Amino acid sequence: MIELIPPVIISCLVAFFVVFFTTPYMISFLEKRNLTVKDVNKKENTMIARPGGISIIAGIIASEIALYAFLQKNEILAILFVTFIAFLIGYIDDRKFRKNAWFKPVTLAIASIPIIVLGTYDSNLVFPLFGTVQIPVLYLGIIVFMIPITGNTINSIDVLNGVASGFMVIASFSLSICLFIVENYEIAIISLPLGFVSLAFYRYHKIPSRIFPGDSGALALGAMYGTIAIIGGVEIIAAVALLPAVINSFLFLSSVKRMVEHRQIKEKPVEHTDDFRLKATDAKTAPVTLVRLILAGGPLSEKQIALTIFKLAIFSGILAIITSFLMRITL
Repeated sequence: MIELIPPVIISCLVAFFVVFFTTPYMISFLEKRNLTVKDVNKKENTMIARPGGISIIAGIIASEIALYAFLQKNEILAILFVTFIAFLIGYIDDRKFRKNAWFKPVTLAIASIPIIVLGTYDSNLVFPLFGTVQIPVLYLGIIVFMIPITGNTINSIDVLNGVASGFMVIASFSLSICLFIVENYEIAIISLPLGFVSLAFYRYHKIPSRIFPGDSGALALGAMYGTIAIIGGVEIIAAVALLPAVINSFLFLSSVKRMVEHRQIKEKPVEHTDDFRLKATDAKTAPVTLVRLILAGGPLSEKQIALTIFKLAIFSGILAIITSFLMRITL
C-alpha cells in the first residue's frame, strides 16, 4: 500500500488543479464566442457559459495518464477511452449536430467497447449476502447497457446549478470508499480523480453557476463512473450510490413512455412562482422527475432543492458503504 501513496497524491492533485485552473479560461473563452445559454431558473436574463466538458475531460485525462505512468494498467486505458468517447458524444449533442433522442444511448453503448476489447471486466456479478453469479455471455450485455445508463443518468439530473457536479462529488467518493472496503485498492485509487475533478468543477458550477458542464461534461462524468463500477466489480454498489439519479431517470422515462430529449418536452415538470421559486406543475401530461417529487410539498428555492438532492446522495452513499461491507462478507 505504501508504494501507492505517490500516485494517489499526484493523480488527485492533477485532477483537481487542472480543472480548477482551466475552467476560468474556459468561461472566458466561451463567453467571448457567445457560447452561452440562458439560466432559466434566474429572474434576470442571466447567460451562462456552456459547455464546460472540455475542462472536465482535461482533468480526467491528465490525472489518469499520471496514474498510468505509475501503474501501467489496462483498466486506466479503458477509463480513458470510454470517458473520452462519451465526452465527444456529448460535445456533438452540445453543438446540436445530432438528430434524435436515440443518438446518445446508441453511441454510448458503442463507447463501452474498449472495456470488452481490453478485457478489463470480470463476468462474475457479485451480490451482497447472496454470493457470486457467473454470467459470462450475459455480462457483455450488462457492459453495453451500463455505460449509456450511467452517462444519461448523470446527464438527466443536470437540471439545476451545481447539482450534477455536486452529486458526482458525493457518489464518486462514496464509490471510492466502497472499493477500499472490498479491498480493491488499485481500482479505488484509479477512481479517486473522478471525485476531485467533480469537486474542482463544482467550484464554478455551484449556485450561482458561472459555467454549465453541458452534455459533454455530464456524459463524461457518468461514463467514467460506470466504467469504474465495471472494472472494479462493484456494479451493485455503484447503483446504490447513484440511486437518486437512477430514480430520476426511471420516473422521467416511465412518465413520458418514450426516449425523448428534455428540450423536446412541451409541458415542463416545474414552474416558477412570482418570487421565482420553483413549484411542481399541475399539468397532467408533464413528466414526473425527482425535482417535481421534491416540490410536491410546496415551492422551494433552487438552493433548497439542490441541498435536498445532496442529502439524498449522502444517504445513498451511506447505503452503498453498508452494501460494500455486506459484499466483503460475501467475498
